[in-house]
Amino acid sequence: METTVYATLSRQSGLMREMQIVANNIANVSTTGFRQEGLTFSEFIRRAPGEPSVSMAGARIETTSHSQGALRRTDGVFDLAIEGDGFFLIDTPNGQRLTRAGAFSPNAAGDLVTMDGHRVLDAGGAPVFVPGTYAQILIGSDGTISADGVQIGQVGIVMPTTPENIVREDGVMFRADEGVEPAEGARVLQFFLEGSNVDAVLQVARMIEVQRAYELGQKFLDAEDRRVRDALDTLNR
Repeated sequence: METTVYATLSRQSGLMREMQIVANNIANVSTTGFRQEGLTFSEFIRRAPGEPSVSMAGARIETTSHSQGALRRTDGVFDLAIEGDGFFLIDTPNGQRLTRAGAFSPNAAGDLVTMDGHRVLDAGGAPVFVPGTYAQILIGSDGTISADGVQIGQVGIVMPTTPENIVREDGVMFRADEGVEPAEGARVLQFFLEGSNVDAVLQVARMIEVQRAYELGQKFLDAEDRRVRDALDTLNR
């Protein structure tokens, strides 16, 4: 197989992966707290003395957009959104995780939990407990929870110690292996949820671009296959 075919196949593989990512972004355009994902292509160039240079494309660098999503009022007492940089801290079977999806509710034991049943934590890593015996629950901009005027807890708003090393586990959950610290300047909004930050129009446009680029590469591979077959047929005559 010639070098041009190898180079084209590496590009096709990257385009296929990007198409999957773009399709997933579009599918989650209405998912609360979803963070748009992207893919960056890198290029490997090699040139040996007396030989033509070889360029291979690789799509191995996945990126996540942490831009603010649209805020939607729900009037849910335990629906929370973060305005600014920061994450809610939650407890999962695999350890502490970060999320921007703030659709919470108390479970039967009184712990504030996510829709998946993961407990919401305060900044110190302790579960947030909300008894069901109070008439009015208010949550301040710093995450402080007051029940009938008495402070009973605080939802933790944190940032990874090294934000550039945050690990994406799915569309709404992240892992910070190097620890977290209190977020500075972030505000908690009660009765609101943050929507997905996916730009649907741009993602659809990107999907069309990727599809056309993939089709162009496939046409090249088909033409190269015909060229090789014709050459072999000519030699075998």
